[in-house]
Amino acid sequence: MRLPGTRYQEHGWEQVRKLLGQCSLAAFAHASPARLLDAAGQHDALGEYIELTAAALRAAGRSARAAAPGNSYGESVLELALGLLFELQARPGDWSAFAAAVANEHQKIGPFWQQAGGEAILRKKVNDMYAVLRDKVDADNYQAACGRSCSANKIYAYRMLDTAYGDIARIFDAWQLHAGQLGAILGREVPPGAAPIEVRQLKSIGFCKAEWIIAWSASREACTGAAGPLHTRSKRFASLKCSPDKIAAMLREIGDYEELSANRDGDWQHDTLEAAAWLDDLARVFDQSVQAASEEADQILPAVDDVLAAEIYPREPEPEDDELVQHRALGVSLPPRFMQLARAEQDLGSWSARTMADNSLPVRLAVYLKLLGAHDDSYPAEWLDPATGELPTMQQLAALDQLSLPTLRKRRDAAIAALLAAARP
Repeated sequence: MRLPGTRYQEHGWEQVRKLLGQCSLAAFAHASPARLLDAAGQHDALGEYIELTAAALRAAGRSARAAAPGNSYGESVLELALGLLFELQARPGDWSAFAAAVANEHQKIGPFWQQAGGEAILRKKVNDMYAVLRDKVDADNYQAACGRSCSANKIYAYRMLDTAYGDIARIFDAWQLHAGQLGAILGREVPPGAAPIEVRQLKSIGFCKAEWIIAWSASREACTGAAGPLHTRSKRFASLKCSPDKIAAMLREIGDYEELSANRDGDWQHDTLEAAAWLDDLARVFDQSVQAASEEADQILPAVDDVLAAEIYPREPEPEDDELVQHRALGVSLPPRFMQLARAEQDLGSWSARTMADNSLPVRLAVYLKLLGAHDDSYPAEWLDPATGELPTMQQLAALDQLSLPTLRKRRDAAIAALLAAARP
């Protein structure tokens, strides 16, 4: 979900939360949570916690999780985690609430962090602290961006509506499997056969109706056994349940801003791939002409071929082209700094790296993908796609190198042939 000024409401939050939890446990391993039981020492404990956690975050900075994209604005998981950690320093009230939760648990079962499963309890309380803090931070930033009042609870309500839309979209997509709940949402029976027109109309959250949200929440208990968010005993969303106009306005706002802030580079990327494919076809036609002419005497075409190949197959970008490479990485769902980090982990002293020194990094990764497979214990974490834990696919590598897929395969096979030739005695 995107809203003006917010940074922590998108897909990357789960990784931010996990990274903060992981590094918080590392900090508490050096500074016992027992210090939180003394109200007088809580301020000093906060300073020490921030210092230790920041050090742990920076130490984890080159991990796949830390380098992964945290939101659609180009901030990494590490950057967002550090930002929220330092916000905690400016909002000691949230630290005091966390200390009170730790003290309350200690009163029930003693020093739980020393017991089996105690780390999980402590991590849960850390997660709760940061979940509250992120909504406060985003609410403040929303107010600054829009000039409208916004509370942490309202940010929570926006997120609930976005989650509700996601579930409704899932039901609409598989409407034949969820005909009963779909009928409850639409307020009429859904006969088998053709899909209801609403299924085709729901193109984004901006097309979702407030009445569907309310009916979806009411249908949850019968369909899943758990009450929907608008129909629990909690008063958190009580005002929304009877305010379809308010829900509709919030849905429109989410949809309008997502459309406004969506990446518009798709046409440019398409043109780039089209150009690469055209150059690849040109090289293929020229190769065929060279082969046809090779049967005749006095050939000068190979020299021309060398000149053309230098233009068609440029060398790997120099370091000053890293910004362009970052844009390419984003276009294939890889971390923005994927190429920089992957280059830094090359073992340039190895025999295979020396043999393939004239090949670009995507071509070398394609060789390893072919010979060793998508996952191997020898691969550095910086070579792996954080989403899969494996090497990027051939399609991703081709896009990173600005090549068509057939050209990448051709260069990969040539590099493998060179390796085999060099290995022969």
